[in-house]
Amino acid sequence: MNVRRSAAALAASAVLCAVAAPAALAAPSPSPAPVIPSGLYGKNDPTYDGVWRQSFALLAQRTVGVRPAKEAVDWLVGQQCADGGFASFRADAAKACDATTMLDTNATAMAVQALKALGGQDAAVKKSADWLKSVQNEDGGWSYNPGSPSEGSSTSLVISALAVAGEKPADVKSKAGTSAYEGLLKFQLGCSAEPAGDRGAFGYQAADGKLPANADATAAAALAALGKGAVVSPSATDTPAAALVCPAGAGDVTAAAQGAVGYLAEALKKNSHLTAVTPGADQPTPDTGNTADAVIALAAAGHKQSAASALEWLKANSAEWSKGNPAALGTLILTAHATGADPKSFGGTDLVAALNATGPAPQASPSPKATGEGIVMRDDGSGQGIWWIIGAGAAAGIGIGILLSGRRKKNQP
Repeated sequence: MNVRRSAAALAASAVLCAVAAPAALAAPSPSPAPVIPSGLYGKNDPTYDGVWRQSFALLAQRTVGVRPAKEAVDWLVGQQCADGGFASFRADAAKACDATTMLDTNATAMAVQALKALGGQDAAVKKSADWLKSVQNEDGGWSYNPGSPSEGSSTSLVISALAVAGEKPADVKSKAGTSAYEGLLKFQLGCSAEPAGDRGAFGYQAADGKLPANADATAAAALAALGKGAVVSPSATDTPAAALVCPAGAGDVTAAAQGAVGYLAEALKKNSHLTAVTPGADQPTPDTGNTADAVIALAAAGHKQSAASALEWLKANSAEWSKGNPAALGTLILTAHATGADPKSFGGTDLVAALNATGPAPQASPSPKATGEGIVMRDDGSGQGIWWIIGAGAAAGIGIGILLSGRRKKNQP
């Protein structure tokens, strides 16, 4: 997921450089230092990933029971445009969005997941879900920026967000009558794909008539096909992942998801991590972000043991990659949550403390004195923090629990 943001930033930078080239040649001038809003997590330029990294930070905090800072939540909510869409970042959120605002389906999709998890944001979640449905392409898929051809990663992210928001992706149809799942499945390399090892994978977008396998799109597609978002609870089942079953049933999203994670499991066997060729390089290097995404996808599909070696590789090799990076730290926290690992002792790193340190301090947890005698917080295993009041009668063996919190996460970047 983090690679997707990097690619977007590079693409946007290339466009900006091309447009500004004549002026730059005439009178070069340094770019002004970015102004980092006080409520935003991370210290790097937020132009291309502000909403994305904030959403991951808040989602990860909420998943492990941390109460995010109010100003951090307010910042994210304030980034939403009146029609429900989000841009990657708006420096002046007081200024209304207009036709020049570059709305971003990826940022919107992750914001939906974060806002749903935070609770109390139902109106904002619905508005964003409605906007996402309004920019669906006729082929059933989505693009990074509305109006462009569909691609596998954005289509997957949007489907996951809609599922988290309570929509049924199979019922979300374009004006041409094509469902979101139909739009997703066209990006899967099926039983006739060559090489055979690519079967089950998903691609980002066809190039020169070919659809190359793409690990980023595959991990995101697996979650989407399973109807899940980025928050995945440890599964009660644990079986080895298997290759795509052929012949594959047309339109079978569950089989498609299992084929996708089968591809990822096989790809992880060589070095316990995925690789990618970065711009300017001629040799592949470890791809930490997509490795984490693959682990989450495998856990979501009930194949934790197939992700075990990759999880250990992440524990040993992700510290430098995630340092000071809210989206990366959030992804690792969600990886730990999905596999039952301890995010406060992940390869010797307290991921939760590291994430909290990248932005405004979280709110203090309510004390029993402030909220009532005998209130405790526990995790029910689904990632939902549930507040229970144990009444005075509990001491006498009555044990009546009253559910206080309406916050709910629907197995959710």
